Amino acid sequence: MSLPAPAPLRAVVVDDEAMSRARLCRLLGLETGVQVIAECADGDSAVAALRRLPADVVFLDIRLPDLNGFGVLQALSAQSRPQVVFVTAHAEHALRAFDADAVDYLLKPYSAERLGAALARVRRARAAQTERPL
Repeated sequence: MSLPAPAPLRAVVVDDEAMSRARLCRLLGLETGVQVIAECADGDSAVAALRRLPADVVFLDIRLPDLNGFGVLQALSAQSRPQVVFVTAHAEHALRAFDADAVDYLLKPYSAERLGAALARVRRARAAQTERPL
């Protein structure tokens, strides 16, 4: 008897650059078991979407209009915060990203293979959360 397939990862993509957002959504669409449930172009709409939708992972740019990526995370409660993969062109924020418990840090331009590695980390982190005793 085979085990049921795991539920797809519900992803929110947050990037103020339309082309970057579209590319990431396209690459995520090529991955098995990933569903993009929202796209946001600024920090305020990202907070609203993440509060409203049960997301497993957020692919989060750092430099956003109105509220940066770190501000987005600060605006979320710990229990409603999904796994975080920062996606940015700015390498200088990597240490702060991992201090904020990011699962991964994708530096633009990233490859489909590098995105796949980030998704593997997200899935491992998700599995570890569900296996943890209460």
